[in-house]
Formats: sequence, C-alpha cells, structure tokens
Amino acid sequence: MHASPLSEEDVVTIDGLHVTSLSRTIIDLCRTVPFEQAVPAGDRAVRLGLPATALDEALPLLEGWPGIRQARRAIAFLDARSESAGESVSRVRIYEAGLPRPVPQREIYGPDGRLVGRVDFCWEEQQTVGEFDGEIKYGRLLKPGQAIEEVLFEEKRREDALRDLGWQVVRWLWADLYRQDVIRDRVLRAFARAA
Repeated sequence: MHASPLSEEDVVTIDGLHVTSLSRTIIDLCRTVPFEQAVPAGDRAVRLGLPATALDEALPLLEGWPGIRQARRAIAFLDARSESAGESVSRVRIYEAGLPRPVPQREIYGPDGRLVGRVDFCWEEQQTVGEFDGEIKYGRLLKPGQAIEEVLFEEKRREDALRDLGWQVVRWLWADLYRQDVIRDRVLRAFARAA
C-alpha cells in the first residue's frame, strides 16, 4: 500500500465511489511501478484523451516526493500513438536497447500514392519497419463474417508489398519482449540488410 496526501483536484467520484483522478493515478503509477509498467498505463491514458499538459502541470506540486524523478522520466516518454500495451512495452525495449527512436503508427504509401499499410514502428532512415504481433491484434482486424485466415492472408500481402517497396520488416511477439536482446538483434540485422 502507498499513502500520500490528496488535494481536492486529485479526487473524483465514479459510480458513487471516491477515486483518484486519472492524472493523479497515472502520476502515482509512474512514481511507484517499473518503467515498463508505467508507460503502457500512461500511453493508454493519453490515448483516451488525458492531456499530457495535465501531467506536466501536476508534477511540480509533488516535488520531493518519492519516485518523482522516475515519474518525470516515464511521463516524458508517453505517446498517445501506442495502440496496445505490447506496443508500449516494445517502445520501452527499443529505448533500453539503445536503438534509434522509431516513428509509431507510420503510414507508408506506394509510388502511385495509395496506402500500402500503417506500421507499428518505422525507422525511415534505415528503411525498416517493426511490428508487434499480439494475439489480440488479428482478432481486432476481423470484419463481420471474416475468417482469421483472411486477415492473416491480407497481413501477408501487406508485408510483401512493404518488402517490394524496399522496406525491411521485423516482427516480434510478447515472449520476445522478455528475452534479452531479441528485438535489438533483429532490428540491427534489418538495418544491416537495408544498408
């Protein structure tokens, strides 16, 4: 259990229960849990509309509190473009590996101007894209009446189209996020192939 004082602005009522506000909850998480856990929670909050400025404005009020430096670091890292916890943890792993910072959710167009696909991570200079493959990802892409096989086939065609344009494609799964250097090594090999 963690205890710290709350201002009136830090408390909201939801379904008759008093709870900490979203911004205070995110700041407290960023102060008290590991970076790789704080970032997905914070990414989700800013994706749902929590203004990053609300977090930045609240930080000075907590100056000197335990974990405030850690909170500042996590909040500066948040990105509303992350569409899943897996993408958020992927960004953390990419950062920890010392890789260049990719552009999340980058749209790639063919020479005819048509959209080839939107990728989870893009290293433009290295002509490389990265894709986090969570189990839910493909189920989310299902249209009514569509079979999972059709989604997988469309994904394969999209990847082939990216490769035809000269992009290197790197994929990883949840398990890879917890195996040291797997993502770094795959991305670096792709950078080398693109060079």
